[in-house]
Amino acid sequence: MKNVKWGVFSIAIIIFWLYWLVPSFSSTSSLPYDDEQEGLEDQLTIRFSHVVAEHTPKGLAAQKFASLVAEKSNGKIKVEIYANATLFTDEEEVNALKQGKVEMIAPAYSKLTSLIPEWQVLDLPFALPNDQAVEEALQGQIGQILFSKLQSFHIKGLTFWENGFKQVTNSVRPLIHPTDFHGLRFRTMPSEVIQEQFRLLGAIPKVTPFHDTFRELYYKQVDGQENTISNIYSKKFYEVQPYMTISNHGYLGYVVLMNETFWERLTPSQQQIIVEALDETTTWMKTHAKIINEKQLHEIVQTKRVNIHELTDEQKREWLSHLYPLYERVRHQVGEQLINEVLRIQQKYLR
Repeated sequence: MKNVKWGVFSIAIIIFWLYWLVPSFSSTSSLPYDDEQEGLEDQLTIRFSHVVAEHTPKGLAAQKFASLVAEKSNGKIKVEIYANATLFTDEEEVNALKQGKVEMIAPAYSKLTSLIPEWQVLDLPFALPNDQAVEEALQGQIGQILFSKLQSFHIKGLTFWENGFKQVTNSVRPLIHPTDFHGLRFRTMPSEVIQEQFRLLGAIPKVTPFHDTFRELYYKQVDGQENTISNIYSKKFYEVQPYMTISNHGYLGYVVLMNETFWERLTPSQQQIIVEALDETTTWMKTHAKIINEKQLHEIVQTKRVNIHELTDEQKREWLSHLYPLYERVRHQVGEQLINEVLRIQQKYLR
C-alpha cells in the first residue's frame, strides 16, 4: 500500500514540475499563428434567397450584388446566394424573411399582395405600359407609398429590380382576343388581382409555385401561364407551350427586401456598403434585363417551336377594355391615391 501511495505522489510531483518548467504544455499562446483565420469572427453573412435560375436577370443581379458587397467591404460582408428556391419557395420566402430565417429576398411584387393589399396596384393589367411608366411609378409616389406599407411588418424595403413585361403562353391555341382565353387553365402567382384578371378573360386560374410551373405545364395540369421572356426561356416553358402572345399586359419586377431587425443591427458603414452595392446593381440591371429578354426571345424564335403573335395597339385596347372592371373592384383595397396615380401614368404613356 505504501508503494502505491509513493508511486502516486511521485507522478504528481513530475506533473507539477512539467507544468511550471514547460509553459507550452499549459498555454496556447505559443501555438502557430494561422493568418487565414484572421477576421473570420468579424465577417457578416447575409443569406439571400430567391426562386429563379442563376442566369435570369434577378439571378445575375443577385450575383453582381454579392460581388460588389464583398469588394466594397474587403470581404468582411459575405452574401450567400440561394437560387432556384433551394431554401424557400416563392410562397414561403416572405414569412421566412419576417421570421429571420433568411436576411434578404427579392420577390415579385405579387408575392406581397396577400400581406399588403396596396401592392395589388402593380398587378393591374396595362397599369405600366412601358419602361418610362415603370420608372416614373417606382421611383416616384407609388414606390414611396408601397415602401411605407412594409414598415408595420418589420420589413425593410431597399430597392426595386426590373425584369420585364409579361407575355402569355399556352398549349391550346393562339391568344389574340379576350374570348380566346375561354375555358383555359392558367398558372398564376398568389395575387387575387392576377387571378381575377384571368377570370374576367373566361379562363380558370390556378396558383402554383414558380418552381412547379414546368411540371404543371408538362403534365397538362394547366394549359398556360404568364411570365417574362427570361423566365419562359430559363425554365424552358417554350418547349411545352407552342403558342405565345407578346402582350406586355403586365410588368414583372422584384422588390429587394431585408429583415428589418437585421438591418437595424448593422453599423452605418455596413448599411452604406449595402445601399451603394444595390444602387450599382439596380442601374446595371435596368440595361441588362432588357438585353437578356430581347436575346432570349430571339433564341426562342430560332427554335421554330413556338407560334408567336404580337398584339397590335388596337388589340391591347381591346384587352384593357375587357379587363378594366378590375380597377374599380380593387379601388377600395388599394386606395384612391394609388389608383389615381397609376391611372395618371397609364394615360400618359398608353398609346
